[in-house]
Amino acid sequence: MASTCPWRRRTPRRPSTWTPPRRRSCGRTGSGARARPSKLVCTVGPATSGAAELERSLAVGGMNVARVNMCHGDREWRRDVIRAVRRLNDEKGFAVAVMMDTEGSEIHMGDLGGASSAKAEDGEVWTFTVRSSDTALPDRIIHVNYDGFAEDVKVGDELFVDGGMARFEVIQKLGPDVKCRCTDPGLVLPRANLTIWRDGSVVRERNAMLPTISSKDWLDIDFGIAEGVDFIAVSFVKSAEVINHLKSYITARSGGSDIGVLAKMESIDALKNLEQIIRASDGVMVARGDLGAQVPLEQVPSIQHRIVKMCRQLNKPVIIASQLLESMIEYPTPTRAEVADVSEAVRQRADALMLSGESAMGRYPEKALSVLRSVSLRIERWWREEKRHEALELQDSLYKDLIQPFALIYILFLFAANNLGVDAVFVYTKDGYMASLLSRCRPDCPIFAFTSSTSVRRRLNLQWGLIPFRLSDSDDMESNLNRTFSLLKARGMVQSGDLVIALSDMLQSIQVMNVP
Repeated sequence: MASTCPWRRRTPRRPSTWTPPRRRSCGRTGSGARARPSKLVCTVGPATSGAAELERSLAVGGMNVARVNMCHGDREWRRDVIRAVRRLNDEKGFAVAVMMDTEGSEIHMGDLGGASSAKAEDGEVWTFTVRSSDTALPDRIIHVNYDGFAEDVKVGDELFVDGGMARFEVIQKLGPDVKCRCTDPGLVLPRANLTIWRDGSVVRERNAMLPTISSKDWLDIDFGIAEGVDFIAVSFVKSAEVINHLKSYITARSGGSDIGVLAKMESIDALKNLEQIIRASDGVMVARGDLGAQVPLEQVPSIQHRIVKMCRQLNKPVIIASQLLESMIEYPTPTRAEVADVSEAVRQRADALMLSGESAMGRYPEKALSVLRSVSLRIERWWREEKRHEALELQDSLYKDLIQPFALIYILFLFAANNLGVDAVFVYTKDGYMASLLSRCRPDCPIFAFTSSTSVRRRLNLQWGLIPFRLSDSDDMESNLNRTFSLLKARGMVQSGDLVIALSDMLQSIQVMNVP
């Protein structure tokens, strides 16, 4: 049935000028939408937490990963969301992963008296206080979680709320209360992050003394382990030691549970240890909102590009997050600048794009996800049409150590596949590592990944171009292929005559064949 030599073909070689046809729709891929290389992460919130909304607005719309922000909601609500996602997977055939995003120990505001948000208008005077209260605070009075806040700020300092969504100037200090005038109006959300700026630069001394993972975060992490989340995103990471410590803790607490640890790049301190942090993590989130509150705004695009490039080199998935379609929280159509921003993230070869408030509390979560999906599809198609393939840079010392001898054969062969006009790549993988290497190569065809592990399948859902399936292990490659052909032909994902490359990191096998 199959050739054991990777360079032998059963069909005549197409002319070098042949252009692969536009790919057919791949039907349901476990995310509810047609095959799409760029992955979509959606924050679940009041607008989408019901079972019907989760399915209709997010899962059917193409959500690959559901993000649960531990800054918001109580434990019961979070548990309900996680279990609702699991039911969708079990009952409707999706493969949506769950990401738990820790709050972090930076300075945060408290709740807003039960309100989901408040609007700060230009010139209004608000009070930020460290007073404890068992009752809801009056309007324009906000509790701050850091006891030393009133002592540390000075009159004239600027407060950036949630990465700059609103801005205040400190005008007076009265014991535990700090009076501030709104200088940039905007939306104020419960548990929003606060950044202090003085004389044109961020005040870092006090934040540098706070632990990356707070006591609340450790309780939330225990909760996430117990609920079997797929990823834990660590906020305000400053060093690789934090990531390594958390990984050891997860292993000890869960008996080796396969939970990925993602590093959120939103602290200026992280940029000093960027390579070490990326190497230690299982992926990275570029949290541009809080990052933009710690560095000059004009530096954010170049920092994003630098992080994405290094993640690509080190074979780690990278998510672009924060304010991708911010205007769609209130309006049904994005700005053209937002569309250009999404396009640039796709052009930079990020693995995933993330919605925050747009899907959590926005008025148009389904439309926002649709925009993200359609823009990413169009840019990916343009990239193929323009034949903007990337060269394999094996000389790059940053990821030389990732490539083992047999893996090197896989990768070189996969690059050759773009010139052969291959219709699909199959990869049979135990831990997902080989599938991630193929994802990094960005081939022109879908990559179908097959694993016996449910958790590995969900984790692969974060990586570019991978369409993961759960398939029981077999030592017989012919058996694997026959079952795979039956599965994908039944779903309309391949058809007879398609040219396929099949790889196995378990059987150390490479085969080329036409679908029977």
